[in-house]
Amino acid sequence: MASRADSIASNMSLANFSKATELRQRIWFTIGALIVFRFLSFVPLPGVNPLILETLYDQTRGGILDLFNTFSGGSLERMSLIALGVMPYITASIVVQMASALHPTLAALKKEGATGRQKLNQYTRYGTVFLCVIQGWFLAAGLESFGAQSGLQAVVNPGYMFRVGAVISLVGGTMFLLWLGEQITSRGIGNGVSLIIMAGIVAQFPTFVSNLFEGGRTGSISLGLIVGFAIMVVVLILVISFVERAQRRLLIQYPKRATQNGVMQADRSHLPLKLNTAGVIPPIFASSLLLLPLTITQFAGAPTGEEGAGGFAQSLLFYLQPGEWIYLTLYALGIIFFCFFYTAVVFNPEETADNLKKNGGFIPGIRPGKRTADYLEYVLTRITVVGALYLAIVCVLPEYVIRQTGLPLFLGGTSLLIVVNVTVDTISQVQSHLLAHQYGDLIKKAKLKGRKR
Repeated sequence: MASRADSIASNMSLANFSKATELRQRIWFTIGALIVFRFLSFVPLPGVNPLILETLYDQTRGGILDLFNTFSGGSLERMSLIALGVMPYITASIVVQMASALHPTLAALKKEGATGRQKLNQYTRYGTVFLCVIQGWFLAAGLESFGAQSGLQAVVNPGYMFRVGAVISLVGGTMFLLWLGEQITSRGIGNGVSLIIMAGIVAQFPTFVSNLFEGGRTGSISLGLIVGFAIMVVVLILVISFVERAQRRLLIQYPKRATQNGVMQADRSHLPLKLNTAGVIPPIFASSLLLLPLTITQFAGAPTGEEGAGGFAQSLLFYLQPGEWIYLTLYALGIIFFCFFYTAVVFNPEETADNLKKNGGFIPGIRPGKRTADYLEYVLTRITVVGALYLAIVCVLPEYVIRQTGLPLFLGGTSLLIVVNVTVDTISQVQSHLLAHQYGDLIKKAKLKGRKR
């Protein structure tokens, strides 16, 4: 039988949405903040020639810069004030999260509740500033030497003044994005940082669609290929939506407790284990490591010579091109490895078993303590195998199709994962606000009836 909450959720309509004034305000605030983000992506760094930079960037496509450029909504390609995007914050948060699982002092902070989380967030911001300074300095230095072999200079007045100004601008742009993301989280709808990343990816959809249809109009891309790719994207979206919400629920039972009426009652609950506990972190890590040598070589200049180190470097770069079988194999293996590694970091079976034991909960048929921890690790390993294979297929399949068909696409499996995950999470929050609004109306009606009596 459906619960009261399920019945209310099934009756949600646009009429109920129009009555939720607070939800509308939150949505409008989120849209306005994302518009500000898009405007900032077109403000270039001082001292950079945008026209020459566009020409030089076209010569270095295929490296790790394409990945960062996708997440920043094209800001890196235009070398805007927010060229680094929120990737330094993502990296710093992952490092702090891993360190809190391995370092005893940070692990103790994590267990202190809100105060400990505030301290860890402060460390994450410090790490973000540090990474922004390092990445901004190397990015500015790389811009000065960028295109030296072709005789083009993207920087108008190279020197230390340009580098210092670029670092200050890039750090300020990234920190402003973090502040904007926090404002969206508190005053808008959804997770602010995730929505900023998704907005950057979605902003390139019109260019992608226009290139696709322009290829169909000119005959360079067949109609069957366009239809087949559209079907593949729809199927991948459905698979991602299904698997990302899939859970393995472990029954948790608590001992019988006496109620006010003297009846002994046993409580039951569930421990949800997501099929994909690692999220989108494994594809990002794996692709970043694989594309790093290609990016360094593109900035430093292609190696010459058919023998010795030059020939080996050329062969390595050829096989590490996105879509090559060695790249796809290493990409899939990297995703599987980081999936197990990051899952082990974010979920601790021993800690979960200790918490259950302290609260008097247990899994039926499993002895509390070490046996419960071993059982949780056994179940988690089994579902992580399925989750890792799912991630590898979803991320490798678009890369293989793009390489084999030669489609002018940027839409990879990682981008698709981020867009679908953030969209599903945002829709869930919208439904939660609507559900809370309808419960508020029911409470008000009940109070009014009580007063009449």
